[in-house]
Amino acid sequence: MASIEKRIISALLAKMRKRRGARMAPHGKLSVDSTAVVPPARLREALFSDFAAVAELKRRWGLGADSLENWERLWCRNPALVGSGVKRPIGWVLEANGAIVAYLGNISLQCRYGDRTLTAVTATAFVAEPPYRALAVTLAAAFYRQKSVDLFITSSAIEASGKIALAFKCAALPESDYDTVRFWVLRSYPFAQVLMNELRVSRLLLPIGSILAALAIRADTIIRRRWPRRSAIRLAVSEISLDDVGDDFQTLWTEKIKEKTRLYADRSAATLRWHFDIPGDRGRVRVLCCHKDGKLDGYAVVRSEVDPRAGLRTSTVADMIVRQDDPAVVHALLVAAYEHAKNEGSEIFQIQGFTCDVREVFSDWAPYQRKFPAHPYFYKATDPVLHRVLGDPKAWYACPFDGDASLVRPSYSSCDSHATFQRETESTQTVVAVVSESERTHVS
Repeated sequence: MASIEKRIISALLAKMRKRRGARMAPHGKLSVDSTAVVPPARLREALFSDFAAVAELKRRWGLGADSLENWERLWCRNPALVGSGVKRPIGWVLEANGAIVAYLGNISLQCRYGDRTLTAVTATAFVAEPPYRALAVTLAAAFYRQKSVDLFITSSAIEASGKIALAFKCAALPESDYDTVRFWVLRSYPFAQVLMNELRVSRLLLPIGSILAALAIRADTIIRRRWPRRSAIRLAVSEISLDDVGDDFQTLWTEKIKEKTRLYADRSAATLRWHFDIPGDRGRVRVLCCHKDGKLDGYAVVRSEVDPRAGLRTSTVADMIVRQDDPAVVHALLVAAYEHAKNEGSEIFQIQGFTCDVREVFSDWAPYQRKFPAHPYFYKATDPVLHRVLGDPKAWYACPFDGDASLVRPSYSSCDSHATFQRETESTQTVVAVVSESERTHVS
């Protein structure tokens, strides 16, 4: 029987989803006036000169801040493109009467499967004005028509874009639990305050309601022992910055891809630094390293940032690679990541993806779980044989690193002011019901 505390949290989150679903979109409505004349739109490749219009479209529909510096990072300094001689579109837009009304980004990646190097592309930031959403499928068609691509990836799909991916003969990631996020509440009172605010509890009842909810969450944490267990095998874990990722990471990566024939996004040292080095990033990325006998045996990358929609600081294990998937090293890194999240002042520590062997390490830490309403990860290999092979869950090592989930985060121009940040945050909160990942549907 579920604990009272667990049912309280589930009830609160269910009410949050119901209230958010009832909110109105910007300017009062989402529906399109059937009597209005919708100007025709034409499809074309996106250009760097479209940045301002695309950034405004994304901001208006809650996709988060972007910067021209970030575009230069993604499409001028991308290791998958530099020196390859390959020129790919940065994306596609729909343009009507000189205005950008829809956009889909296109990011090149490099993957490894055994001794094969695969050319991959991942879709990102799929957004369209309501009158043009039926036409937005033409953007996806342009994405899947690309030549000289071995693997197409959509790694942060909502329900609508997931259906589009399936229409283009993509398959959902075979890992059954990839749509489940495991999380721990590190600071119960701020978490409870957000719940009370989302429920629009009266200001008079807000303090006592927050205290009672926090006590319930804390009691549930103690009763259920929702925290890491220290291992009998003590391994030292150190913390470094992205700039310190060097030759030992390259050595670990070279050896890792020889262990098992699994699909990995490229994790060379240069790509690791590029992936997480986001211009104007208001989050914080740290790398935790575990050494044995003077050799790097594994690392975990932890990203901490404030969710502007909820105001909660969340620490996420964005990537982790361990030699031979040694459970002792995995355990040491995840315990260190949990402690790091607490030291960062995060309210939530969470993990998504990874293999069942990795998940087994923290299964007895009693995490809460929340599920996406639709599967977030889809793929399509142009080689039919490879596509069938990738239908085996054991062929994957998928986590937020493998796609755009941790690659594309809010990016602020160096000239952005605090006022701009506040305005973007308020706008994001206004449209959260429209552009959020359709809300989590299950908490346990």
